Amino acid sequence: MLRLLQQHGTLSLSGLGQLLVCESGTNPSRLVERVVAAGLVERRTDAADRRYLQLSLTPEGERLATAVAGIEEFLYAAMDAACDGLDTDAMLTFLHNFIDPLPSGEALNKRLALD
Repeated sequence: MLRLLQQHGTLSLSGLGQLLVCESGTNPSRLVERVVAAGLVERRTDAADRRYLQLSLTPEGERLATAVAGIEEFLYAAMDAACDGLDTDAMLTFLHNFIDPLPSGEALNKRLALD
């Protein structure tokens, strides 16, 4: 969630739910409550429509999201090294065929389309 807010800026609760890659539905209310309580995310009522919430990172959330981004880069480099010399196109096709029909695959494809 922190990285999504860092990459996309302020998001609505439903917008965040559409981007999260999970199979437990698209309403991340409980997760949002935890990160708000931890001081990582700020929750505001939308000025245009008070029925909607707007979520954004606090300075501490931004710091933590940046740390996570560094870990992600390290992980991606390790994965690239592990895949060196393999037929990655065949592996990606297999993985897409496996995950695309699942709710998490649908969420992942939505995220990839926005990046």
